[in-house]
Amino acid sequence: MSVPKIELPLPSERGGGLSLPQPYLLFLGDTTEAGYAKTAFGLADWAADRCVGEWGIGGCTVTTGLPRLSPAEARAAGARSLVIGVANQGGIIGDSWVAVLVEAMEAGLDIVSGLHVRLTSIPALADAARRTGQRLIDVRTPPPSIPIGNGRKRSGKRLLTVGTDCALGKKYTALALHRAFAERGIDADFRATGQTGIMIAGGGMPMDAVVSDFEAGAAEMLSPDAPADHWDLIEGQGSIFNPAYAAVSLGLLHGSQPDVFVVCHDPTRTVILGMESFALPSIEEVIDLTIRLGSRTNPAIRCGGVSLNTSSYDADAAAALMAAEAARLGLPVADPIRGGAAFAALVENCLA
Repeated sequence: MSVPKIELPLPSERGGGLSLPQPYLLFLGDTTEAGYAKTAFGLADWAADRCVGEWGIGGCTVTTGLPRLSPAEARAAGARSLVIGVANQGGIIGDSWVAVLVEAMEAGLDIVSGLHVRLTSIPALADAARRTGQRLIDVRTPPPSIPIGNGRKRSGKRLLTVGTDCALGKKYTALALHRAFAERGIDADFRATGQTGIMIAGGGMPMDAVVSDFEAGAAEMLSPDAPADHWDLIEGQGSIFNPAYAAVSLGLLHGSQPDVFVVCHDPTRTVILGMESFALPSIEEVIDLTIRLGSRTNPAIRCGGVSLNTSSYDADAAAALMAAEAARLGLPVADPIRGGAAFAALVENCLA
């Protein structure tokens, strides 16, 4: 099942946080497992119009299907930055990558990374940045002077994706809903809160790197006052039921003040990812707790429906499951990647 392409507008001046130089050259390093190149694939799937090509080094067997361009060729084609498209174990920058990253800076490209290791911690990269004047941009670096949340109700409309767990489709759901809103002529922005989402959108707020006391304030900063008919589609993070990541989820919920939320769920999962002693909450539990907690800053909060990740089902089984869940819950249930009438119903209910 292929991911539909999306064209995002350039980041508006609203919504503070990081803004990235585009278009991108995607760097695949020496990756041999597609799963470790999820950032590159996310960008190629959802922001192909902002990627001029890809580049790897010896041993790389992964490809996004984009043209293979050297840093100099990419710069000539209009690229402004090289994005490290690899999310490897430990979030490290391989020794064999450094020479290519230096080459990219010498060709006139900034370097963008979402890894845990800071680019500036690599002496050769820091030296090259000083020499060339190119920027080293760590996406997981929040902007300075984030205020604490104030809970003031803001103008405009907001939708937040929430989940029964981590890593089950909150980003893809927000992106698909954003595209659907835009197709209906609705003024809307996708608001990214994780490293890949930020690279796709070209800006956002790295919520998992914000100190807990400032999570709500960061969400308010990301989605400030807007015209009454404007929608912000906000990428969710973690789960309020996850023992490790509930803090970022709750701060994002309070700060986003969503008018509507969509619950994202993987029907094949029964326990919290990586914490098998904790059972996965039900969709109903997530709806109930999200309304109870979210009503603290927006008493009018409501559930717009459910997004199911049915990637492990065939088309007929997925359709049957979505129809059964919609009848059981009394809410639209859809897989945004599959689209169709079920997804159209979800979109309409979110806008109702």
